[in-house]
Amino acid sequence: MSSRRRLTLALILSAAVAALEFWGGAASRSLALTTDAVHVCIDVFAFAIALLAAVGATRRANRRKTFGYGRVEVLGALFNGAILLGATAILAYQAVLRLRAPVEPHGLMMTVIATIGLVVNVAIGVALLDHHHENHNVRAALAHVAGDVLGALAVIIGGIIIAFTGAAWIDPVLSLFVAAIIVVGVAGVLRDASDVLLEAVPAGVDAAEVESRIRTIGGIVGVHDLHVWTIGSGSRALSAHLLLEEGQLTHGARILERLRSVVLERYGIGHVTVQLESEHCDPGGIIICRSDAP
Repeated sequence: MSSRRRLTLALILSAAVAALEFWGGAASRSLALTTDAVHVCIDVFAFAIALLAAVGATRRANRRKTFGYGRVEVLGALFNGAILLGATAILAYQAVLRLRAPVEPHGLMMTVIATIGLVVNVAIGVALLDHHHENHNVRAALAHVAGDVLGALAVIIGGIIIAFTGAAWIDPVLSLFVAAIIVVGVAGVLRDASDVLLEAVPAGVDAAEVESRIRTIGGIVGVHDLHVWTIGSGSRALSAHLLLEEGQLTHGARILERLRSVVLERYGIGHVTVQLESEHCDPGGIIICRSDAP
């Protein structure tokens, strides 16, 4: 099964789990279960964003959108992150109110529904594990599933304790715990999305190291106006002005090919735009500077 089909199936299953937990939270009067349903919604949005990225990658660039549709997923991530933070804040406020006036939920129902969610999420994780090395978005979605498994386990344990002890205060405490997991996850999504929109250097790439590596390529003596950024998921770009040794402009094609090979292999940068310069060429009148020019 292709990664796109698995993502689609994971999206459907996660949406079903979220709906079940929202219903269960209302039926059992468990705020923790409702909060975990919001947490599952992060998975739903993560899968939707991954699918958007897959679809966007297949759409060609045009004269108006010259970089294509790679950033559709980023806009979706910002929108969904804002919604989830708002919902989490409301649930956290309700949890604080319940700490003051505890409401005992139905512990057994909590446990059963959270267990169903746990089983489904483990199945989703196993299905995606085979493709996590192929796609950055699949890896990100898998990380969300792992976080949701943690939230489900917390609700299961809390439900068992409540069923045997009747300790109603455990439910709002669990709700705050799951809310904290949500905030950490959403903060990471919003940070990554903001970095893309601000055209920050991609995570795991050191611009100074890139510049030093470029300087080691034969014929290049200087680098300035270096920019490295992310166009969309799995698509990185670089632009720079390269100062060449005297007479090396005639070998510009070879130097450029070497540069493309180095940054693609070492940093995963596939879109490279450079301007070649030489200290001893008149920028106003010479386009090609030959090594034997007078």
